Amino acid sequence: MANLFFFFLQAKDEVETMSVMKLLYKDGSFGDILGLVIVGILVILSFLALYIFVERWLSIKKAGKIDTQFINNIRASVAAGNIDGAKAIAATNNSPYARMVEKGLQRIGKPLRDIDAAIENIGNLEIFKLEKGLSSLANIAGAAPMIGFFGTVTGMILAFYKMSSEQNVTPDVLAGGIYQALFTTAGGLFIGILAFVGYNILVANVDKVIYQMERTATDFMDLLQEPSA
Repeated sequence: MANLFFFFLQAKDEVETMSVMKLLYKDGSFGDILGLVIVGILVILSFLALYIFVERWLSIKKAGKIDTQFINNIRASVAAGNIDGAKAIAATNNSPYARMVEKGLQRIGKPLRDIDAAIENIGNLEIFKLEKGLSSLANIAGAAPMIGFFGTVTGMILAFYKMSSEQNVTPDVLAGGIYQALFTTAGGLFIGILAFVGYNILVANVDKVIYQMERTATDFMDLLQEPSA
């Protein structure tokens, strides 16, 4: 039993000393260097995707916070003729829908069509801000698997090249190229799947904020027509 335990410890130490870099970079050949470059690109893409997701998640969550009394306070101020007070309420609320209402308040006195157009323009700008970085995350979701597959091709080319150049072909000769092929494929797919899932999560959250913006804009346009009713 003790011998078996020491055998597992020895096997574990051997596995730990065999790093990814050692497997990909054995003899300094062009294929090995290319494998390291591909792995490096995948690592950069993974950190970039993580940064975009976290940054956009926090920003969208902040933008989606709803003040249930916001539109009621605006309505009360407008009904009392206190437009400056309504502007102050909108200015202190740091959210996309509040900035839309603030722009609408600044246009009070002009035709409703102009007010609606001004609100819509601000809404489009706010949506653009919310969606910033999402296209990059989508590109990573598509590019990472392709880069991984490129590593697969180069790894197999490396394996067959060594097979043709070596007189005594052993599994160890082919291991580097095959490992590169499998590792880059798995890494590219893993990063691509996570980026794809993250992209869809962010899009769903943006849609919720857009719905809130549209609802607030509709409520604001309705309250502007209430005094004349």
